Order: sequence, then C-alpha cells, then structure tokens
Amino acid sequence: MQQPFEILVNTMSAYDPGTDKATLQRAYEYAKKMHEGQTRASGEPYYLHPLAVAQILAEMRMDTTTVATAILHDTLEDTKATSEDLTKNFGKEVADLVNGVSKLTRIESHTLEGKQAENFGKLLLAMSEDIRVLLVKLADRLHNMRTLDAIENKDKRRRIALETLDIYAPLAERAGMHRMKEELEDLCFEQMNPEARESISNRLSFLRNEDGAVDQEIITELKNSLKEGGIDAEVVGREKTRYSIWKKMQRKNVTFEQLSDIMAFRVIVDTAEQCYQVLGILHSRYHSVPGRFKDYISTPKPNGYRSIHTTIMGPKRQRIEVQIRTQDMHREAEYGVAAHWSYKSGTKADLRDIKKYRWLRDLLDILEQEQKPEDFWENTKLELFQDQVYVFSPKGDLIEMPNGATPIDFAYAIHSDIGNKCVGAKINGRIAPLNTKLINGDQVEIITANAQKPSPTWERFVVTGKARSHIRRFIRNEQRDEFITLGKAMIQKVFRQEGYEFTEKAVTSVVKQLRMENTDDIYAGIGSGVLVARDVFKAIFPSHKTEIVKRPAEEMDATVRVRTPGIDQPVPIKGLIPGMAMHFARCCHPLPGDRIVGIVTTGKGVTIHTIDCETLETFADTPERWLDVSWGDGGPNSPEAHVGRLQITHANEPGAIASFTTVIARNGGDITNFKVTNRSAEFWEVTLDIYVKDIKHLNNIIAALRATPVVVSVDRARGR
Repeated sequence: MQQPFEILVNTMSAYDPGTDKATLQRAYEYAKKMHEGQTRASGEPYYLHPLAVAQILAEMRMDTTTVATAILHDTLEDTKATSEDLTKNFGKEVADLVNGVSKLTRIESHTLEGKQAENFGKLLLAMSEDIRVLLVKLADRLHNMRTLDAIENKDKRRRIALETLDIYAPLAERAGMHRMKEELEDLCFEQMNPEARESISNRLSFLRNEDGAVDQEIITELKNSLKEGGIDAEVVGREKTRYSIWKKMQRKNVTFEQLSDIMAFRVIVDTAEQCYQVLGILHSRYHSVPGRFKDYISTPKPNGYRSIHTTIMGPKRQRIEVQIRTQDMHREAEYGVAAHWSYKSGTKADLRDIKKYRWLRDLLDILEQEQKPEDFWENTKLELFQDQVYVFSPKGDLIEMPNGATPIDFAYAIHSDIGNKCVGAKINGRIAPLNTKLINGDQVEIITANAQKPSPTWERFVVTGKARSHIRRFIRNEQRDEFITLGKAMIQKVFRQEGYEFTEKAVTSVVKQLRMENTDDIYAGIGSGVLVARDVFKAIFPSHKTEIVKRPAEEMDATVRVRTPGIDQPVPIKGLIPGMAMHFARCCHPLPGDRIVGIVTTGKGVTIHTIDCETLETFADTPERWLDVSWGDGGPNSPEAHVGRLQITHANEPGAIASFTTVIARNGGDITNFKVTNRSAEFWEVTLDIYVKDIKHLNNIIAALRATPVVVSVDRARGR
C-alpha cells in the first residue's frame, strides 16, 4: 500500500514530469522531524495533516513551490523552525510563503467580531503579497473541515463550521475555486444542520433512482442535436449541491418538490466560438426561457468565471439549465486562481490582472479606511456576499458592482476622490438621484465639484463596503475637527473661570497621564464628552481647590428630579421603604404613567427605571435587588416636572429650530438640554431634554412635533 508522500509525488509527476522530487522529499523529512511527537485531535501524527493539505493542492495541479509550502505551512507556527532555517533549506520564495501563512493565528473567538476580524485583515494582507497564501490557507481549512468530527466538543465544531461558511467559503468563491467552495459549504452544512442535509440527501438518492434513465436520455439527445449542427461536444449532467438546494428552498420559501432545476447540464467544447454555436443550435431547436440567459464569456464574473448559462424547454419537454464553456473555462471555473498557478503558467504577472483581482484590492482599501475590526468585517462581508451587476463608464469601461449599487458606490469604485466630490450623476444620459439602484447595462457618468463633501445620508443607501468605509472615515475626521475646536474652547473657559491663563504647554503636560497621544486627543475627548474639561484642569493643577455650587439637578448621580415651584413633595412611589433615597434613572427617564421597577444600589438608595429599560439586563442575575414599585396616588396627575428625552430629525433650513421649539413651548414643555448629534446638508439630528408632567404630556408634545412641517421624525429617546 502506498504511503501518503508516495501518493503525493505520483500525483504531481502525472501532470508535471519535471516535478522537483528532491525539494518535496526534503520538505517532507523536515516537516516530519519538526512535528515529531505532535498529534491531532484524532490521535494520528500531526505531520500527516500538512501532507494531506499538500495532496489537495497537488490534485489542483499546483506548482512544486506551492506544494512544498503546504508541507511546511505549520512549521513556523507550531515548531522550533525559523524563517532563516526555511530560507537556507528551501529558498526565500518558499520561506516567504510559509511565513505569510504562519502570520495567521488560529481564530478562536466565538463571534464574528474582534479577534476574528483582525485575523481576517491579516489574511487579506498576506494574500496581497502572494495569492498562493490564500490557496494554502483554503486547502488547510478544507482538510480541517474533512476531519472536523475528530473534535469532541460539538459547540466548537459548530463555531468552526460557521466561521468557514462566513469567511473561507466566500473567499474560495471570490477566488473562482468553485469546487472547493461547494465542498466547504457542504461540510459546514453537515455540522450546522445535519437533519436537513440528510433529508435532502435521501430525496436526491430517490430522484437518481427515478430519473436516472431520463437524465441519460436528455444527455444523449443534446449530444445528437449538437452533432447534427456540426459540433462534437462533451455533455454531462451535474446535480446541484445539497447546501445550494437548501439555500434556494429557504430563499424562495419552496419545498424540495417545487424546485425545477435540481439537475443542470454542462456542454464542454474546444473554443469560445463553438460556445456561441452551441447556444444558437439549442435556441433554434428548443424554446428558451425568457430572463434565464447570462453571457459570462463576454462579461466574466469578478473572479474570472466564464461560461454561458441558458434555460430551455429541452428534451422530454423538461425545463433544464445548460452551461456552455470550453475546457480551459471549465478548469478555471473549478479551480479559479489555482488554475493560474499550475506548473505550466505559475507567474506572478497573472496575479496583477487588474480586473480579476480587483475585489482583493477593494477589501484592502476598506482595511486601510476602517479603525474598528468590527466595522472592517461588516464591510468586507458586503463585498464578499453580494451578487453582481455590470455597468459602464462614459468611456465604455465595464465596472462590476454589487447588486443594489448606486451612483455613489460607482463613484467610489472609480476612485475615492471622485466619490468624495460627487454632487450628481447621469444614468444613460439623464440626471438621476444619487440613491438610484443601478441595473445591468447602465452607463453612469459622475458629476463632481471640488467644494463637495460626503454626506452622512449617503451611508443609508450605499451597499459597497468601500463606499461605506470612505464615507465613515470622512465623517469621523470632520467630527473630530469639530470636537477638537469645541473641547479647546471648553478647557479655555475653565482656565478663565479659575483665574489662570490658558497655554498649550499646560495641556501637553498631562498627555501621558491621561493616556492620550497628543493634545488634540484631549481636546477631542472633551468635545465628544469622553473627558470632562474640569477633570483635565484638575489633572493639570492637582493642588488647586475649587468651590463649586451645583444646582440640585446636578447633585444627583443618576437622576434628574426637578420640582415645580410651590410644590414641596416629590411624586410619590409605592413600594419603597420609608426614608429610603430614591432617584429616577437617566438611562430611560421614567415618567408618571410609565410602568416602572426599582433597583437597589448600595450607597444610592433605589433607582427607578421603566420596565422596558435595556439597563435592567445587567441586573438579571441579582433579582434580590429588584423592587416592585408603582406610581403613588396622584402620580400621573402630579404637577412635578420630570425629564423626557426626545430624538428629533429636522430639515436643515432657516428657522427650523425656532419652529419646533415654539411648538414645544406652546404645548407646555420646557427645554432643559439641547444637543446636536448629527448634521448634514439636508438634515440635522438633535436630542432634547424637556420638563414634562407625565407620559401623556410628553406624548402630546410628540404628536404636535410630528405635525410640524420641518420635523422629519421624532421619537422618545433612551440613554444618557
């Protein structure tokens, strides 16, 4: 019986007689020595895993360098091997590739955020240096999925499967590696929903027994029809994968029996010209189904996929899907990027193809724009998962865009500067709104102006991660400038109040103490509310004593309790112990008429929350702190003032603020706090704190505001 390494060498020799067997032998012996004593979850020697990864790549007809990298891919991460050792023994190219794979630490987080997003970013950076890093990583993940059952922890298996479905299967699809993508999805499906997979497997098995002869008759008739038309073609039937069937059932909300395209038929010929001849023959002999024709030869997919798809009412009067392609197109469809790294054509020049690897550069561009790994992950998912539409620039260049893309997405796809300066768009020669969804074949022209800036409202309708990340970055920088200006003015005011002359040097002295990078960070922190100006002043002058007289409303840590003049007693609360201190929570601003609950806090007494306050989740594990309370006699009718918080979006036009504040005053409300939370050329968003008697009073004000022309929306707000 052949050993795994012998099988590997024989596999490679079959397609490349010039395989460098000596390099493979040295890589095998080196890996076996380095991994000595290590075992996998199954108990087998660890070195068999990299050999299996190498075998997967050999079956994809990869070059010797890539296969050797696969054999060595875990040596830097899991053994005492060094980059210098690898360079000395196998050359710089292999060492660099192994190092690229090794930079990716095992992703262990349980969510799609944080560390996982950071590692995904590292994967993209490594891929940008050499796409073969992706090939080795995908083969590594495929073998791990094939052997996943060796892990006893069911939750861990599901987590790895979910991670594979969210990251590696889409990457395989983007890289054009259709066969690997399908196997990864099916292996994930087996872990995440084994019952559904088994059910579909049984139904497919039944169909094979029932319709096997019919499928063969269809293949025979198609071959004869093409032969009569002068085309000698290979015709094969291809069953859809279990996972793709399940996804379609979920997406269209149909049963298995309602699906009409379980089987697709593939016609493979020698040249692209013959592909179109086959299409002509089929459409002349059988009725084509309208809207079911796609030409990916003249307009390839972003991952390089080429084929013609059509659906016809074929032999036996059955509706069948037919894919038409050449042998080269078929190999590229199966192996994608790997097809360009075979032993025949493995050159880095192929990797610089602008259109084919544009998706990778777009993801890297998002990585540069985003500050938070979670935002980066969210936006890369937008790039990976969406179907494509194809539109044209005024010069006739073809641009691939995600389904639902708008002119703003198109502008950023051309260049970030064009997106930032976009003021309008023409679609097929006509002026169109910037939120118009583009469709296949549209010609798009972007109108720009140097004075234009990205609008925050754009983020509501763009669909590409690249556009969203650039818009967010611009807004973030613009807001930071405003916070810096505001924060500097606030600290200067404190200096004046305390009789000191403000100097930049004084603020610089506490940069390290406050764990900031520079003084602008301190000003931005003060302006955004992260830092308190007076706390910064105290850090600068720790020995300074200030006598501050606070209003009663400011003395309370977690409440705003304001009494209407002439009223001596606060609104009564039933369920409290006599003499116990009581505060109203500022996270939810409870009003008479709201359903409420009390939370006992050491040193503060009882804090009253609304029953639906999100903060209550933090007390779920301490039920002993909960008090059953309610408004006392006259609660909702009490004349005492309480704070109600509103979130208002209004049109940005002259007199707008005066208009709706007048409405509040006319309805008996008294504004105690006003804060602009977002602004754009079209709209402003503001938060208002208003003194009201009860929930009914607040609802009356909300109703009056909603009837005001300048107000776009108004809702009761939560939070500080």
